[in-house]
Amino acid sequence: MSKHSNGILLDIERNAVIELRHAMHREPELSNAEWKTQERIRRALQQFGLSDAKTFHNTGLFIDVEGTASGTKRSIAIRGDIDALPIHEARGDLPYSSQVNGVMHACGHDVHGSIALGAALAFHRLRDNFAGKVRVFFQPAEEAEPLGGRTVQDEKLLDGFDKAVGFHVSPDIPAGMFGAREGAVTKSADQFKVTVMGKMAHGASPHKGVDAIAMAAAFVNEVQKVVSREMPVDDGAVVTIGTIHGGDATNIICPSVVMEGTIRTRSPERRALLFQRVREVAEGVAAMHRGRAECSIRTGEPVVVNDAEMVQRFRQVVHDVAGQSAFFNGGKEVAGSDDFGFYSACVPSIYFWLGTRQPGNESHVHTPTFGASDELLVPATELTVRYILDLLNA
Repeated sequence: MSKHSNGILLDIERNAVIELRHAMHREPELSNAEWKTQERIRRALQQFGLSDAKTFHNTGLFIDVEGTASGTKRSIAIRGDIDALPIHEARGDLPYSSQVNGVMHACGHDVHGSIALGAALAFHRLRDNFAGKVRVFFQPAEEAEPLGGRTVQDEKLLDGFDKAVGFHVSPDIPAGMFGAREGAVTKSADQFKVTVMGKMAHGASPHKGVDAIAMAAAFVNEVQKVVSREMPVDDGAVVTIGTIHGGDATNIICPSVVMEGTIRTRSPERRALLFQRVREVAEGVAAMHRGRAECSIRTGEPVVVNDAEMVQRFRQVVHDVAGQSAFFNGGKEVAGSDDFGFYSACVPSIYFWLGTRQPGNESHVHTPTFGASDELLVPATELTVRYILDLLNA
């Protein structure tokens, strides 16, 4: 593993970053329940003179650091998410392993939150070196509704800001490397619920009823053609039906079936089209079978879109700080989603990847054996600070 440090953090700040990571990992908290984590971060900030952190989304915090240098004032936001997942950790080798049964930081948010803390401490101490403002978000509820990122957008917490910076651990990238690519880098994630309704009858006299199970089966088959025949191959669109419920007896024509699923796409434009087509297929199939359908759609995370110029500047900073070989040119597309999409919908943004893959840490996120080395925290924090300073002083 390649380790790099540009000396931005003081030893006491480095220790605070590591200590927060260990504390968060030992006591992980699920989305919208990050009360101990919130208080722990608040205390850490106060110990370094940052006493005016503000609460948002109940269990989140953000802190503003105002630069005192003269020059053009720019405002940059940085997001570190802090929630954990309902997964039981299977890492007996970690001295700071989760002490909460069935909950762990399987997505690296303990790393993200700790990097955000290090950035806040560094910018507070370096405030004479920049004009403008840095807002550091310790964001709850990235993993589950109600989403913290949506609150950032709804409460206009990015109004007046020029750019936003987010990041995520990646076991697909070797430890010590960083990756980013321009354009859409995640998919939107929306949920739908379709209820098809027919008419009950005895199973021996199906002609006297309208079979909702037959309607549901037709919908399952037909809705897949929306992706295979109407979406470009490179979009990566997905319509998945995850649950289906209906019927109470083997000899009764089922009167109603409820199906729930997810709609995903990299295209903000095709997102609305997919909503429309799922609804039309449900209603059309139901009508064909002499029944009716109701379809509701709950919008989730938007696509995360990386600003091209921000990616170019990030690549250059990685080259300058960590060397040419530290930038991962294969910058991946993510099949999943992230509510940082709410940030990138508000301001030009970058969402970069922090490589974590090394012997002993090969497992993917959202698995019981996921892990990331402490050795990555300080270099990642210092590179992030250097990058944001570059944006502020551009």
